[in-house]
Amino acid sequence: MLLRRVPVAILLLCLTSLGLSSCLARRRGFTRPGGKTTQTLLVTDRDTLLRVITRQYNAVRDFNATVDMVPAQGSAEKSHITEYKDVRAFLLFRKPADIRIIGLLPVVRSKAFDMVSNGSSFKLYLPTKSRFITGRNETEHLSENKLENLRPHHFLDALVVRPIDGNANKLLLENFTDEENAFYIIHEIHEGADGQLRLLRTVWFNRLDLQLARQLIFDADGNILSDARYSQWHAYDNVPFPKHIEINWPREESAVVIDIVKMDINKGVSDDKFVLEQPEGTTLQILGQPPATPMAKPVADPAKGPRK
Repeated sequence: MLLRRVPVAILLLCLTSLGLSSCLARRRGFTRPGGKTTQTLLVTDRDTLLRVITRQYNAVRDFNATVDMVPAQGSAEKSHITEYKDVRAFLLFRKPADIRIIGLLPVVRSKAFDMVSNGSSFKLYLPTKSRFITGRNETEHLSENKLENLRPHHFLDALVVRPIDGNANKLLLENFTDEENAFYIIHEIHEGADGQLRLLRTVWFNRLDLQLARQLIFDADGNILSDARYSQWHAYDNVPFPKHIEINWPREESAVVIDIVKMDINKGVSDDKFVLEQPEGTTLQILGQPPATPMAKPVADPAKGPRK
């Protein structure tokens, strides 16, 4: 929330009638998150915060999580948001960039979607539409169906915060502390060959515990690509991880709230967990090309007998 500006007339009245010290030196208690009026704010420096990010990133080699998910479509700017409640999902991750996300339909718990990525390309299976979509991770042309614009790496960038390269990019530290906020913010800025500066992302830390609280990723024009917020940090297999995560993708007009139900960290995820083959009877769509005809079921060769 932006700081409230006091009108100049009120300031002048205060200065003239009450005196400088009584007006501007008034003390008041600030209520921090959690409802307490007296909480000690931690003081640190930029290098310490950079080590917090690196330590958290290095601590997680892989995970297998069961989560409750609330996907949403729409935009706050357009005053229209539709939420899909009671979605159970499974998140699997393995470094460097393998990720798989399986979502189940509410109530019936049949598969709603299944998508996997190796970091450069992805596959997406939509059972209710009998569609199997493949392509590069980069979104070249946005679909009218906003959920189809999401890629596994959108989730990965939010779930696993990458370390900041202080050698390749410029870094600025901001202390954003007022009546309602208490955050340190690191701004990661890239300087192009032409000398132009571009804001890549900002990483926020809660000054109550120095835990990661938020990450914003920007495009070349300064628009927000991803806005992820982290809270309720919990130790899973002795590794801290946020139990509650809220992610917004403004360009895709999509968002999701994730609450972890169960999580195994660094127990290994096998290769077969990241294999997704096109099911029979589905239509293959390669992004950038028109949809293909449905995959036909195998036909038995009379000379060889039925296929097994």
